[in-house]
Amino acid sequence: MSKSNVYYILVEPKEGGNIGAAARAIKNMGFSNLVLVRPCDYLTDESYRFAHGARDVLQGCAVYDDFRDALRDKSIVIGTSRRFGNTRGIRLPVAEGAQYAFEMAASNKVAIVFGREDNGLLNEEIEACGLLLYIPASEAQPSLNLAQAVLVTAYEIARLYDKGGSGASHELVNGGGLERLYERIGRLLPLLGYGFRGSEDIIGGIMRNIRHLVGRVGLTQWELNMLYGLLTAVQEKIKGEL
Repeated sequence: MSKSNVYYILVEPKEGGNIGAAARAIKNMGFSNLVLVRPCDYLTDESYRFAHGARDVLQGCAVYDDFRDALRDKSIVIGTSRRFGNTRGIRLPVAEGAQYAFEMAASNKVAIVFGREDNGLLNEEIEACGLLLYIPASEAQPSLNLAQAVLVTAYEIARLYDKGGSGASHELVNGGGLERLYERIGRLLPLLGYGFRGSEDIIGGIMRNIRHLVGRVGLTQWELNMLYGLLTAVQEKIKGEL
């Protein structure tokens, strides 16, 4: 099985050395897709030193100004975070999450997303992830360096390829197709009477949970078409009752 469907995305990395070290880390594990979102100036002497032996990965990075654009052609998005929270969805230790990433990458592009060195991923970036991975570490020092986190995650995924197993066989809709579905659901919910309960944003909570659910399991094109059909039927029913 090819490793070409796995993409390591760094969001707003602030240090060229970390980008270079991340490039070296994924190449060490047999991967080549490094993606940067609004990075610092990274083609520097420092980054090249840290990318020793992986200059090709460093120079071949795909760079985006918008986080959503980086996800548009990915079917499964997996975030990384050491923080817990009720609204953050399912969190798995890295070994379990690596198994899921490996299985889905058999037929789909899978993004593994890493946040900023100082404060990780923002809430709106977390919401774009179907699930989160964390690396079990000592409570005395739970935070890993960005490049270290990339290396550990890439190792856990790579070892599954080395075992020669097989992954999922079904192809899933990419992020661009899912965003159109989310927009459609978001327009429908107010028509069904959803809004605010006091200061609580009910629509926001529903959409966050739908994103986590769909982002975790994915949708085939047939399933997407079925959901569009259901949404259309609901809208027509509402119009008939108005």
